[in-house]
Amino acid sequence: MEQETYKFGLIGAAGYVAPRHMRAIRDTGHTLTAALDPYDGIGILDQYFPEASFFTNFERFDRHIDLLRREGTPVDYLSICSPNYLHDAHIRYGLRNGMHVICEKPLVLNPWNAEALLELEQEGNHRVSNILQLRLHPAIQKLKADSSSRTSKAKIQLDYITPRGKWYHYSWKGDPEKSGGIATNIGIHFFDMLIWIFGPVEWIKLHHADHQTAKGQLHLAHAEVTWTLSIDAKNLPSDELRAKNQAYRSLIIDGQGIDFSEGFTDLHTESYRHIFETGGFGISDVLPAIHLVTEIRKMS
Repeated sequence: MEQETYKFGLIGAAGYVAPRHMRAIRDTGHTLTAALDPYDGIGILDQYFPEASFFTNFERFDRHIDLLRREGTPVDYLSICSPNYLHDAHIRYGLRNGMHVICEKPLVLNPWNAEALLELEQEGNHRVSNILQLRLHPAIQKLKADSSSRTSKAKIQLDYITPRGKWYHYSWKGDPEKSGGIATNIGIHFFDMLIWIFGPVEWIKLHHADHQTAKGQLHLAHAEVTWTLSIDAKNLPSDELRAKNQAYRSLIIDGQGIDFSEGFTDLHTESYRHIFETGGFGISDVLPAIHLVTEIRKMS
């Protein structure tokens, strides 16, 4: 049986993560029909979909999407790689224009935004899926399978330091109103993964928070977590890493390190396959992590 080919639109085509979505669309056998980004340095399209229509103006993108619908060749999916604070509006746009939506993390910044989107989703026949690629990583899936036999709470140390330069603080990512802050922008994947494996949040303590680093404790139903998230290279654990300005990712459970440094290359493609096969991870799936990072933001 021949696979159905879907037409995609993409918002935020010049963003850092957009090429992973383009590759996923291509490698799963589908087509990017139209792309939007205010920045026009978008030569990356040549590697994936040189025939895609490209727009720097939302109104023209909207008009093109509507034209395709009226011509009987509608866009089936809208992929969203725009800045975090725009996700809510862009998801609404996709749903209201008859498209399934695939959105980068975080789905939205606040739980009430997600709850409103859930109502909008339920009004129609189209679904919102969030990219939560850590849930598909083989090492993390094994960890979840092994956790089902635990008889005591796990003791976990999570450290994620991903150095960023001065530019970060002048971009939307450095504005908590737009990015959600450190815990939301770089931490939500890890918090989602931990909640998914070890159960719901019991309580959270924040020990430190500034524009570069956040540290705290998190108690879940089946784990006690001490965590550090940072974009400050000074927090890297070795001179070698600092010299290379290289990210450091560490997850230690009961004294044993979990190696998930490899295996990330194709996880967006696997996420897309998972969405086509099962619907992927929806709004209700991501709500617990959104609640958590919202509480951390309030405590900051």
